[in-house]
Amino acid sequence: MFTLVIGAAKSGKSEWAEILARRSQQNVIYIATARHDPGDKEWQAKIALHKLRRPPEWQTLEVPYTLAETIQQFTSNREDRYLLIDSLGTWLANCLDRDEPTWHQTASELLEAVKSCPASITIVAEEVGWGVVPAYESGRQFRDRLGALSRNLGAIADIVYLVTGGHALNLTAIGDRLPPN
Repeated sequence: MFTLVIGAAKSGKSEWAEILARRSQQNVIYIATARHDPGDKEWQAKIALHKLRRPPEWQTLEVPYTLAETIQQFTSNREDRYLLIDSLGTWLANCLDRDEPTWHQTASELLEAVKSCPASITIVAEEVGWGVVPAYESGRQFRDRLGALSRNLGAIADIVYLVTGGHALNLTAIGDRLPPN
């Protein structure tokens, strides 16, 4: 079972993904994609808040770069595992310096790892591109890469939730699926 949870900043998408993980009653492995930056107090506070919400029995892996490789570790005899990946946008930001061919390879490897993994997976992703076109090339590159990757993940997801306004909407139940791009 692969679930994609998308939403805006502070929408509750991580909390919804955590609720889904708890409901699964499986062994949860929380894959945190954030890099620690001791100089960024605001970022450290956000990471601390996420840690406080996690049950102590959940295993946490810090994976800022090697997401596909980490998922691939759970491809054999790991059906009892529930991988909660938070978040796709943070991971992508860590990889933003990759050139286009390398990025396409990285994204393809992630899609293949998700498709081939027998463990339940939930990925939290930021919804981007609903506002002003970013003024800088790196911002546009981030928006375009995350939008395309979210669409491609949504095309293979069993369930896609949009979290907004304090509600989790099951887009799979109320919408029509588009093909990957």
